[in-house]
Amino acid sequence: MDSHGTKIDEIVIDGDMHIENLGGMRDVNGNNVFDINDFDDCYYGPYIFDLRRMAVSIILTAENVGLSTIDAQDVVLNFLDSYIYWMNIFTALSYDPRQISAVLVELNNTNGVVNELIHKVAGKDRASFLSKYTMINSTGNHLFQNTPELQPISSDTYAAISDAMTFYIDSHPWNPASYYMIKDICQKFGSGTGSLGRYRYYLLIEGPSPATDDDLILEMKQETSTPDFRPTHGGERVSLFARKLGNTDPSLGYTTVNDIDFFVREKSPFQKDFDYTKLTTKTLFMDAMGYAGKVVAKAHSLSAEYYWGFDVQDIIRGRDAELKNEIVNFAVDYAIQVEYDYASFIDALNRGVHLY
Repeated sequence: MDSHGTKIDEIVIDGDMHIENLGGMRDVNGNNVFDINDFDDCYYGPYIFDLRRMAVSIILTAENVGLSTIDAQDVVLNFLDSYIYWMNIFTALSYDPRQISAVLVELNNTNGVVNELIHKVAGKDRASFLSKYTMINSTGNHLFQNTPELQPISSDTYAAISDAMTFYIDSHPWNPASYYMIKDICQKFGSGTGSLGRYRYYLLIEGPSPATDDDLILEMKQETSTPDFRPTHGGERVSLFARKLGNTDPSLGYTTVNDIDFFVREKSPFQKDFDYTKLTTKTLFMDAMGYAGKVVAKAHSLSAEYYWGFDVQDIIRGRDAELKNEIVNFAVDYAIQVEYDYASFIDALNRGVHLY
């Protein structure tokens, strides 16, 4: 610990760092980039938790796409080599957030699967995105489609969400109230195993003008409260720490609906999840996880500014080989545990056990 009683290896971590929580997106400055896209489990913790979590994800994904165990371990080592290299770079920048934020993983410095992913983001447009989720009614306004995944809500829930938006809007003074005028609300189903049993709503809002082609969709997602820590509000925790990890979405915020904590962000047209099935060769996998190491190092370096005493170079200087050996061994062992756990989950599902 340092003189303030803080563990020197603790920063804001993502907490759920795995391959499919990376993706292509457009940042607030209009740059098409590769970065972290999920922050539900972020909190203070040892930086090594994120490294271990990603390493396990690499081992499991490599098995799914047919790579050997030796090749999978090489991919983990490449991820870690990239992480250590970029932590050295960011240390040299004295963890200056302005300089670190300018370091992008983008079209002009990527290859392979990551470059293809960013290209797809660059080719997206808002009109096509809105047509995927909404329809135009007889008066010329957008409304959500009614599908198995997008379902209407009761009038009471609609009113509760509308009332809860007041708090959210008050925390975003850079846009007029008309920007957040609600045009429609639906409940979203079928999003992620980790979100089973939690409420998720999509809100169609006016956006910058009365025109329909610049309407926005906000995602309002239930979060777990943290009563023994600060902040206690789950949505506030996610929005606060997402910013510290480098997320630039200006819509990040939070509110409470019927005593339930919610995180709010834009459901962006310019976002594409990482498709691990594209990693069909060791070369493609190595290349992609090299960029992942850079992304994780950037997030950790940005969050380090907000926490006392963190300097990964002070912790592992001269011990790179020891760090890599520990994480590879952990990942190989824990991947086996994950497979056992998954088999138990499937067995319970097939037996009709109540899972959430």
